[in-house]
Amino acid sequence: MEITKMPSIEFPRVSEPTPIVPKQPIASEERQYQEADKAITKEALTDKVDSMNKFLDSTTTNVKFQFHEETNVYYVQVVNTLTEEILREIPNKKFLDMYASMADFAGLMVDEKL
Repeated sequence: MEITKMPSIEFPRVSEPTPIVPKQPIASEERQYQEADKAITKEALTDKVDSMNKFLDSTTTNVKFQFHEETNVYYVQVVNTLTEEILREIPNKKFLDMYASMADFAGLMVDEKL
């Protein structure tokens, strides 16, 4: 097998990239950041979740947002609207119950040792 010299390929020259200048935030963006820094109350969060549930009911979507009282965490339920059967929970409610009972047990152990 004979190796012959291949013609070289020349690529076009690319100009140097221009540096990116950070843009100044717009007044509305600044307001969004300030609003995001404010603490969200439990009542406001509950109202938003209820409004999302009402919106999803009207679109016949099978998703519900539930609040787990013991862990103060929201979880999602995927529900069959015809049979009201829970198809999936994210995260699983049993897992949240188990986590709450373990945290309660750990708290009891710490309280007894003190």
